[in-house]
Amino acid sequence: MTSYKLVYFNVMGLGEPIRFLLSYGGVKFQDVRLDFGSQEWTNLKPTTPFGQLPTLEIDGKVYSQTLPVCRYLAKQFNLLGKTDLDALQIDAVANALHDFRRLTVSQYYREADPVLKAKRKVEVMTKVIPFYLNKLEELVKNNGGYFYGGQLSYADLFFAAISDSLSIAYEADITKDTPNLKSLRQKVLELPGIKEWIQTRPKTEI
Repeated sequence: MTSYKLVYFNVMGLGEPIRFLLSYGGVKFQDVRLDFGSQEWTNLKPTTPFGQLPTLEIDGKVYSQTLPVCRYLAKQFNLLGKTDLDALQIDAVANALHDFRRLTVSQYYREADPVLKAKRKVEVMTKVIPFYLNKLEELVKNNGGYFYGGQLSYADLFFAAISDSLSIAYEADITKDTPNLKSLRQKVLELPGIKEWIQTRPKTEI
């Protein structure tokens, strides 16, 4: 049996899409959580492939970078479409979601400088979030309730996994004005493995 160990910080962040995929796949995994400023992370950082987390250890070998890890798991769990062109479309949505989170959470919400954060808030609230939500809502509306092809893909799981963090940064339910995204998120959260994960996962802010 394949063994999995996810190493990330004690937040949802970029580890949560991987946790969602592993939970969806019904596989057991070690969920190792580090404090960002801890000596443990300081010691571990030079040994990671690119000095970053998350990493996913599969049968003792360490792999890194969220999107490639998600894509690998998606292939294992049949969430990557049927053809290479399907996969290309699904990957494009997942990459856009990754960018959406980076602009909203990493570059705005986690900004430590209050002056810079206030400046970025205007851009994020008036341009970034409306742009992405409109594009994503239209995709789901035109694809039978999913991001692509009228069926579940890892892009759908990725969105649901980052939606709580997006909502915290947005200071409101990120799907409050997008009924198709709201419905998609709920469908993902009701999937048995993911529902169980949400009920048992550690409670963290973002």
